[in-house]
Amino acid sequence: MEELSNLVQRDVKIFTSTGRSYTGRLIGVDPKTLNLCLEDAQDHEGRRIFKVFIPGHSIAQIEGMEKPFDLKGLAQRLERVFPRMVKLYDDAGVIVVMDKIRVSEDGILEGVGPAAERVRKVYEEFIREHKG
Repeated sequence: MEELSNLVQRDVKIFTSTGRSYTGRLIGVDPKTLNLCLEDAQDHEGRRIFKVFIPGHSIAQIEGMEKPFDLKGLAQRLERVFPRMVKLYDDAGVIVVMDKIRVSEDGILEGVGPAAERVRKVYEEFIREHKG
C-alpha cells in the first residue's frame, strides 16, 4: 500500500481486466477496496475525462508514469551536512532539520537563517543532480 500511496498526485496508467486503459493523475485510493479516482484522464480511445472512478476489482495493472521524488535520498544528503539532526517523515513527505527547518520535494516549507539557507543549497544541488 505504501508504494500505491506514493503514486497519489502523480500520473499513472491503469489497465483494467476488461481491456480498457486510463491515463491520468491519481487523486484518490480507497485502501480497503483499492477503488481509484483519476483526474484529467484519458481513456484508451483518446477521450478526455475530467474525473473517472475505477473499481478496485477491475484493475489488472497500475503503471507509474513519473519517477517519484527521492525524499530518502535528500534526507541522507542532508544528514551528511547536519549529522544526527535530520528526521525523515516519509508518510508526511517532509524532512525536519534541527527540529526547526522543514523541507519537502517542493523546497523549504519552514525555517529561516543561515542553517535554512544551507538546507536550501543542499536541496537545490540535489534537484540539479537528479533532473538529468
